[in-house]
Amino acid sequence: MADLQLSSPALPAVSRLKGLLLDLDGTLVDSNGAHTEAWVQALADQGFTRPPAEVRPLIGMGGDQLVPRLTGLDEGSETGKALVEGWQTHFKSRMPSVRTFPGARELLEWAREVGLPVVLASSGEDEIVEGLLAQAGLLELVTDRVRSDEVNQTKPRPDVVQAALKKAGVAPEEALFVGDTVHDARAARAAGVPCVLVRAGGSPGLDAEPHVLGDLMELLAALKAGSTT
Repeated sequence: MADLQLSSPALPAVSRLKGLLLDLDGTLVDSNGAHTEAWVQALADQGFTRPPAEVRPLIGMGGDQLVPRLTGLDEGSETGKALVEGWQTHFKSRMPSVRTFPGARELLEWAREVGLPVVLASSGEDEIVEGLLAQAGLLELVTDRVRSDEVNQTKPRPDVVQAALKKAGVAPEEALFVGDTVHDARAARAAGVPCVLVRAGGSPGLDAEPHVLGDLMELLAALKAGSTT
């Protein structure tokens, strides 16, 4: 793994940064474990036995990507719809236990102070996304967010990142996308947006990614120092 060098020409200098695009699950809030448990239970409800170790690497994808990979079924099929509904139900029951990552609020407050629009690049179900943001005390710090009905395909397809760019009103090279999974990185690359990943969410497969930090506090410190020049 290459250590993150915010001076890399692949990343925008702070002086040229005009928009911050953020993933939610595993990036701002520690929800990946709860999502894994919810999917495992939803799958079991429909007669599919899948161990957490098989489900966990797929967290970060939406149901349109995850359901076919785990069952061979289309999300729009009767069983596919039941799986998505089951996941949402099981996750909502786990939401009260989801904690906010250190540095999440501080990062968003810094962005507000320096005048950077913050757009949430998540295609999660609206009630869940708003609930997590409100629970974390971050709702008022997000400039805008991508709604689930505004994209055709979820990560690793670029739709979510492209929609977030449009809402931020910035060019791809003027934005920075912050996520926690290889699915985030692939979506950002496909959209032409510089990307930093954080390890705090515990997502696998990050060693091959070029720009990785431990957590949001490290990212915030680097941004405050203006060390992306």
